[in-house]
Amino acid sequence: MDVESSRGAAGSRKKSWRSELVLAYQSLGVVYGDMATSPLYVYKSAFAGGDIEHSEGNEEIYGVLSLVFWTLTLITLLKYVLLVLRADDDGEGGTFALYSLICRHVGAGLLPSSAGAGEDPMEQRGGAPPPVPASSVRGALQQRRELQWFLLLFALLGTSMVIGDGVLTPAVSVFSAVSGLKLSMVNEQHQYVLLPVTCVILVGLFALQHYGTHRVGFLFAPIVFLWLLCIGVIGVYNIIYWNPHVYKALSPYYMYRFLQKTQVGGWMSLGGILLCVTGSEAMYADLGHFSQSSIKIAFTTVVYPSLILAYMGQAAYISQHHSFEKNHHIGFYVSVPEKIRWPVLGIAILAAVVGSQAIITGTFSVIKQCCALNCFPRVKIVHTSSTVHGQIYIPEINWILMVLCLAVTIGFRDTKHMANAQGLAVITVMIVTTCLMSLVIVLCWNKNVVFALAFLLFFGAIEAIYFSASLVKFHEGAWVPVVLSFIFLTVMCVWHYGTAKKYEFDVENKVSISWLLNLGPSLGIVRVRGIGLIHTELVSGIPAIFSHFVTNLPAFHQVLVFLCVKSVSLPHVQPEERFLVGRIGLKQYRLYRVVVRYGYRDVQQDSLEFEKALVSSIAEFIRSGDSDQNGYLDGSDSPYEMLSVISKGLPFQEDAEPDGSESSTHKETNRKLVSSRSKRVRFVLPENAQINSEVRSELQELTEARETGMSFIMGRSYMKAKSGSSMIKRIAINFIYEFLTRNSRGPAYAANVPQVSTLEVGMVCQV
Repeated sequence: MDVESSRGAAGSRKKSWRSELVLAYQSLGVVYGDMATSPLYVYKSAFAGGDIEHSEGNEEIYGVLSLVFWTLTLITLLKYVLLVLRADDDGEGGTFALYSLICRHVGAGLLPSSAGAGEDPMEQRGGAPPPVPASSVRGALQQRRELQWFLLLFALLGTSMVIGDGVLTPAVSVFSAVSGLKLSMVNEQHQYVLLPVTCVILVGLFALQHYGTHRVGFLFAPIVFLWLLCIGVIGVYNIIYWNPHVYKALSPYYMYRFLQKTQVGGWMSLGGILLCVTGSEAMYADLGHFSQSSIKIAFTTVVYPSLILAYMGQAAYISQHHSFEKNHHIGFYVSVPEKIRWPVLGIAILAAVVGSQAIITGTFSVIKQCCALNCFPRVKIVHTSSTVHGQIYIPEINWILMVLCLAVTIGFRDTKHMANAQGLAVITVMIVTTCLMSLVIVLCWNKNVVFALAFLLFFGAIEAIYFSASLVKFHEGAWVPVVLSFIFLTVMCVWHYGTAKKYEFDVENKVSISWLLNLGPSLGIVRVRGIGLIHTELVSGIPAIFSHFVTNLPAFHQVLVFLCVKSVSLPHVQPEERFLVGRIGLKQYRLYRVVVRYGYRDVQQDSLEFEKALVSSIAEFIRSGDSDQNGYLDGSDSPYEMLSVISKGLPFQEDAEPDGSESSTHKETNRKLVSSRSKRVRFVLPENAQINSEVRSELQELTEARETGMSFIMGRSYMKAKSGSSMIKRIAINFIYEFLTRNSRGPAYAANVPQVSTLEVGMVCQV
């Protein structure tokens, strides 16, 4: 038995390693496309600005190589691969994942969706972080609201820069790849070809987004792997043929000589050298698509060695050639042997497209996270794959990115300005990650503050130097990410502020339970057949829109459901923890409250599936006797609002069988509750289930209401700033927030609801 068990364990380990290697191979196309194409423009960007000159002594090229090697090693390998990848939020990575992780461990946050009793499923299933002794940092974040605002703004700044990177990376990558045409054309013909070809490729890239990456995903990994193999082999050839001793330049001594000789010019050239680590943040943000070990395996065994060999090979070639007409002619393609230049050009363009695809998909994912946490206007999110998690398409954002990308490409028309812009966006995101990561070390990992300070000072100092070098190029293109991030940051802050104010208005103006009880079982109005679904942001109390509705209309549905869809600050919510069902008032009222919880990376159900899951959850709540030991008060003072976690709804079937043999139906009375309508709804009860007449009557009424149909009552709140508000608040609420509200999508679950089933009720909210 011991031998067999050991063989089984060995087989499982072998299978596990095989799956990890497959994931590592797949990650090449999704994660490393951007980083793999950086050799196309790093040396060119470093020398193109005129800050440094390529001299006979080779101090400049050796210094740049040394800086590239140590930057790639310290920032990407040490910081991201070995340290930051460990800070995952239930398997997810990225700036917002770090923010969510900190807020959940500290117990302080500004997101309305993270407030309220019992809204964190982690706490219910025992997965919440254990309590730790209060520290000064933790206490400050919990008590000082201005620090919470600063932390949120800091996270949103990093997010807005990621979106800006989604505009700049496709432009830089594709333009740099196509620039290889210069060496194959004479008489400056390339200036008439380069820009149109780049624009055509970019338009095609964005136009194909709606097909989804899964349709062409099988091409991504082979293309990037072939590209890395290609640049690695060319690098080895150049090292052996031109300068076998170039490896000596990896010594930090050459960095010192470089900065000593070039001084201010060398410092300003760091903005171009910085581009060697582009894609590092995308590697962390795409953590949810793969595993830590697969990303580490791919980087350490394939990506890192290939990039180092490519940079060394370019330096070896350039060190033996000093007859370049201009500094901006120093680049990747001059080091490629002429006989294979055209094939390499084709592979480079394909690799640039793959790299651009990765950052575009990453931008979609970041915006989806922001939407889920009420930090970005609601947009249409299309899930392009039913099997691969995270592959989404957002039409509005896609076309905005395309227009901005084309504007940058046509406006600058050279790699220098676009690279300056991309460099500032990349380093800003890295600084945000460093600061948030230092908080994670103290607050989430419970390490000594000395380790957090060491991490912050070491990597922060390196990134601060690069940031200063990038910022000094503000007038040479670096202003673009600043403007883009300001626009996106303004949109996100105003939307979050307006949403928070609307939530506060709803809480302050909700109707008390006593008001409802005084109406009597009929609620003082005529009850008509069907289910009325009222959307509300509240998890307790009666929304003001309900009283506004019954005051103006004399009738309502026989079954009323107050629906609250919440996005919690977790990546995923398990299906058995998604639905919470409670009763409002007495049983005769037929009023229910349903809270549906989604993680910020969860896929929300379409309308038909959502309706079925909703009705089956209410039916199971009725059958199980309203509440169980998993129930808890939802924050109100009323004993009528007990919510229960419905792990599995009561299944039911819908068919169009005509009224037929009642005798066969009566034989299954204990198992099925059948309506006599032409469209039958049948709840399937567990074996030997015993239900009393009161429960049976309530299930029968729910059945009849479901057969009649479901109506969606949507609240339309018109936000207005109170008189006497400041000018900034009036502009933010009355103009910007209202404009965003009018041009944003409705709730995700109601996107496919027929217009004839939707009723919109308007209210003016003075905030």
